[in-house]
Amino acid sequence: MSEPVTLTIDGKEVTVPLGTTIYQAAQQAGIDIPIICYHPHLTANGLCRICSVEVKGWRVQAAACVTPCADGMEVHTRSEDVICGRRTILELLASTVNLEEAPEILALLKEYKADPERFAEGEQRTAPLYDDNPFYIRDYNQCINCWRCVQVCAEDAQYTFALTFNGRGFHTQIGTFMGLPMPDTTCVFCGQCVGVCPTGALKPKRQALLEQGLDPDEIFRQTRRKRKQRQNA
Repeated sequence: MSEPVTLTIDGKEVTVPLGTTIYQAAQQAGIDIPIICYHPHLTANGLCRICSVEVKGWRVQAAACVTPCADGMEVHTRSEDVICGRRTILELLASTVNLEEAPEILALLKEYKADPERFAEGEQRTAPLYDDNPFYIRDYNQCINCWRCVQVCAEDAQYTFALTFNGRGFHTQIGTFMGLPMPDTTCVFCGQCVGVCPTGALKPKRQALLEQGLDPDEIFRQTRRKRKQRQNA
């Protein structure tokens, strides 16, 4: 059994097993740290940095979801610099991605008094809407590149590897290998990628059609027709 480590988070002393992350220790202490890319059932990757905190003596802020606790560590989760950093991250995200169907992120924008128009002149990431299967729609104009769908499709759950990253830097987007339509990939349409998506980037086809005002009978006809078209292709 690993030896425990003791640290303080916002003045509260916490003792946790060695290897526990700051985020997990904060949860144990009842201290809330915001998350976006993190998911409790997926490998933490520290991509969004919304969970960054200050550690006394450290030159830069640490991503709480991937940083292990150390004995004697002094952590501050809501200092002025931390709040400012989170606000700026949210404002940058709002300037590049459509967040209209991301309720958790919209709530964070409100909580941190972020101004969605602060970087209004910035370039938005754009992508076509992919409606290539009868089960779900991919709208990467709403994608925040959190990596959840890629992870759940790979070693974290399904071992299907249908999804990957395409492009580089600002133009990085989620896609399929070789840009293939989803039915032509290794996807088994388990729906786990849709389940972990924190925005409207991945949406069940029937939900999307209901939102468009179609009645259930027409939705059934449309999804069944597309399924037969793929089977006969």
